[in-house]
Amino acid sequence: QVQLVESGGGLVQAGGSLRLSCAASGSITSIKLMGWYRQAPGKQRDVVATLTSDGGTNYADSVKGRFTISRDNAKNTVNLQMNSLKPEDTAVYYCSAIVVVPPGYEGRFWGQGTQVTVSS
Repeated sequence: QVQLVESGGGLVQAGGSLRLSCAASGSITSIKLMGWYRQAPGKQRDVVATLTSDGGTNYADSVKGRFTISRDNAKNTVNLQMNSLKPEDTAVYYCSAIVVVPPGYEGRFWGQGTQVTVSS
């Protein structure tokens, strides 16, 4: 079993910064991908940023230049540094990972989400 726990969400003023962290725990053999996704009320869940095991990153156009995703594989942790926040960034942010667990099962796991609210 794998558990993902997000932290760092909260209320911040426009132009401010926030850092989200996600720690994966459980019997994890390897992590193939970790990423952040967000969902605003009435909207679909969208990709914010992803990071693959080879170090490759992808960002949504709306966050490029403002958000940075990073990882610490030894700690099975992924972070999202969010700068120059805008009210449009307000959403529930979810951590997700594609992991391999013994004896070789590969699956997608999700955290419970953390609320990020950016005031104008």
